[in-house]
Amino acid sequence: MAYTYTIHDQAEGAGAMFLSIDTADPRPIYQQVADGIKELIARGELGQGAALPPVRQLAADLGVNLNTIAAAYRELQKEGLISIAHGAGSVVTSRRAVERTQDQLLRPLRAALTDLVLSGLPASRIESLVLRELRGAGKGGK
Repeated sequence: MAYTYTIHDQAEGAGAMFLSIDTADPRPIYQQVADGIKELIARGELGQGAALPPVRQLAADLGVNLNTIAAAYRELQKEGLISIAHGAGSVVTSRRAVERTQDQLLRPLRAALTDLVLSGLPASRIESLVLRELRGAGKGGK
C-alpha cells in the first residue's frame, strides 16, 4: 500500500509536489521520506528557502508516527540539505549534500546495480533504466 502527501509551495504559480511512501518498500519509512525530499530538492521542485511541512502535519497526513518524520528531517539536516529551527519549522538550505568521498557516493549505486544484475535484467536494460533515472534526478540543474 502506498501513501502520498502533497507539498504545496507557497510561491505564486508553484505546483504541488508529491511525497510517497510504500509499505511494500523494504526501506524504513523515515528513509523513504528522506529520499523523497532529496529527490524533490535534486529536481529543483523544493528550492533553497522552501519551507517543509511541520513534522506533526506530515506525520498525520501520511499516517505515521511523528518520530518517523523527525528522523527523516534529522537525516536531511545531517546531510546539510535542510535547517531545523525548533518551533519555527524546517527549510531547505542547499541543493548539495555534505561532502562525501567518491567511494561513499558510489557505494549505494554499486549495490543498486548489483541488485539489478542479480534480478536477471540485461545490461542494456539496466543502462537505459539508469540513464532515465539520471535524467529525472538532474532536472533541477546543477
